[in-house]
Amino acid sequence: MKVSIIGGGGLVGSCAAFALQTSGIVRELALLDVNEDMAVGHALDLIHGATLCADQQIAAGGYEHIANSDLICITAGLRRKPDESRLDLINRNVALFEDILQQVITARLRDDAIVLVVSNPVDILTYLATQRLPVPPSRILGLGTVLDTIRFRGLIARQLTAPATQVSALVLGEHGDSMTPIWSSATIGGLPLEKFPGWTASVASDVFEQTKRSGAEVIAKKEGAGFAVGIAIREVIESIALDRRRVLPISSLQQGCYGIHGVALSVPTVIGRAGVIGTSEIELWPKEISGIQRSASVLRETLSQVLGS
Repeated sequence: MKVSIIGGGGLVGSCAAFALQTSGIVRELALLDVNEDMAVGHALDLIHGATLCADQQIAAGGYEHIANSDLICITAGLRRKPDESRLDLINRNVALFEDILQQVITARLRDDAIVLVVSNPVDILTYLATQRLPVPPSRILGLGTVLDTIRFRGLIARQLTAPATQVSALVLGEHGDSMTPIWSSATIGGLPLEKFPGWTASVASDVFEQTKRSGAEVIAKKEGAGFAVGIAIREVIESIALDRRRVLPISSLQQGCYGIHGVALSVPTVIGRAGVIGTSEIELWPKEISGIQRSASVLRETLSQVLGS
């Protein structure tokens, strides 16, 4: 599989490239960026370490890479300010994103390619991609709440001094302020989270608030998230490349799951080589379903105000 990363010269794009290199799953990586020197520099850095990682072709360049790419990962975007919500970014990022989409189309995007949107606000831009790109909506994915989910699990593990890899918990809905924690199925080592000593409703509330603030906190302290989002991107791309059909909380155009239509947001989604294989309407608490539906309403209102949809 060949993966082209648009925004590969930036923090998120370069961290995604490094995560993909260390996993050794994809055959070829191409880094595209308006800052050509940064893209070339990151490509060289990856090439220098290649002998200890994987036998991959790594290059930097322009949109000429799109025509023979199996997957295009779009990470380019304007940086979110510490006190700015992801949806506040929309007026600054939509014009940039539409320009990127037009260049991707002009570069002859394959009709069997998969597009993974990472740029924020990811749900709005994922929806926009489904409306602009000449590929089926099932082949257009947004990173959605995959990053929120792994942050959520990491903070739960830290709170309970538990092995992070044994924590299972989801965040669904919008990748933003209306995201919804799914406590009904949260476990550690297969055991209900609520049974663990020290776990209370107050602790749960605190952990989720920390999760919601995590992105802004990282931006304030180190000017941008990189490592965790790179790993999140790798998780999605591995499921596609290996046709693993994992259930992941990616954002995609909804066509009825939990009664939601016409917006892109995160629900439990089966991901494989064809992109979105299907969605799983797992049984949730009523308040969790209401939370996801509230996210849909928030996003629908934003689309109406900003995109005229």
